[in-house]
Amino acid sequence: MNNPHRIVVLGAGYTGMLAAVRLARRTRKLDVAITLVNPSARFTERLRMHQIAAGQELADHRIPELLAGTGVEFVQGWATSIDTAGRQVLVDCTTAMHYDTLVYALGSSTDTDTVPGAADHAWTLNDPRAAHRFSERLAVVEADGGNVAVCGGGLTGIEAAAEIAENHPGLTVTLVSGSEPGAMMGDKARAYLNRTLDRLGVAREIGQAVTKVLPDAVELANGDVVPTDLILWTTGVRVSPLAAQAGIETDARGLIVVDSTLHSVSHPNIHAIGDAAAVRQAWGQIHGTCQSGLPTAAHTADTIARELRGKKAKPFRFGYVHQPVSLGRKDAVIQFTKANDTAGRFHLAGRAAVMYKEAVSSSPVPTFRMSTKMTMSVQLSKGGKATRATA
Repeated sequence: MNNPHRIVVLGAGYTGMLAAVRLARRTRKLDVAITLVNPSARFTERLRMHQIAAGQELADHRIPELLAGTGVEFVQGWATSIDTAGRQVLVDCTTAMHYDTLVYALGSSTDTDTVPGAADHAWTLNDPRAAHRFSERLAVVEADGGNVAVCGGGLTGIEAAAEIAENHPGLTVTLVSGSEPGAMMGDKARAYLNRTLDRLGVAREIGQAVTKVLPDAVELANGDVVPTDLILWTTGVRVSPLAAQAGIETDARGLIVVDSTLHSVSHPNIHAIGDAAAVRQAWGQIHGTCQSGLPTAAHTADTIARELRGKKAKPFRFGYVHQPVSLGRKDAVIQFTKANDTAGRFHLAGRAAVMYKEAVSSSPVPTFRMSTKMTMSVQLSKGGKATRATA
């Protein structure tokens, strides 16, 4: 009897989970063994981390339960090194796992190393346990009539500031950003966003980057100091150094450089997906979101299944559709976009936008479950003409 083709998936975030369950479905008639490696047995809903930070309880989804019936083996532990020559992954510095095909889905986290003091004095949304402890601190600070600074005017910072302000009306919430919050949106959607932040009482410090984080304040580029009792850091992105350390070709940010089919250009038996991959389209490079990550996972699962059957891989095509932003539990704004993620003509706001955003945020887990039974479509757009234009 031949040895099975061993597929190891590193990381059980949105992309790693979908890749594993879809691979199991697509290769169920082939002689393969699929292993999913992740430090935690709990599935983390990154789209909802700001809700945990604001004090809300989320459903406890367990990875082994999500994998039930798929045949995928779950190994709880940290991937600590990759031996590309020997085709092995070392888990927790002790257990060597052989692979024939590796799916690298280790994702990204908030970078606290670039700005002095951020790692020492600011909280992040990198881990649900830390987000929960942050929520406990919020309650203490609110009881004293204190204030919290949310640093970063991207979508995560906006959602966190709004969620905290709505759940903790006794707090003073300040959103600190070097650029205008919602700058990627169109004028109407951005105006709605700002009106909602005003309604929620979110103050803004805009136009100056944070240059230093102190125990009780943040210092801005112009020398101003914003006093605060608690700091949430949502700006900057970093990825695991594991790929670069293994000699896999990466870009300046540490993302694995992939070809048009999402194979590593230096190690073709390695596939990179989601935030871990430097994926280029004719219109530019994809940035890490669930919207783009799930299609890379589905494409890679399908590619591996095709190649195991002796078929040629197809190029990945993708275009953005929307920028969904929750503004607490009772409001939201959705900016519909062009394929390159620039603002389109239309937006959605208010109650309809809340329903739309909730549908987006809640869709991954049901998608995992349905993907064990059928091949689910997870891609809203392949970009149309934008992906066929000359780069």
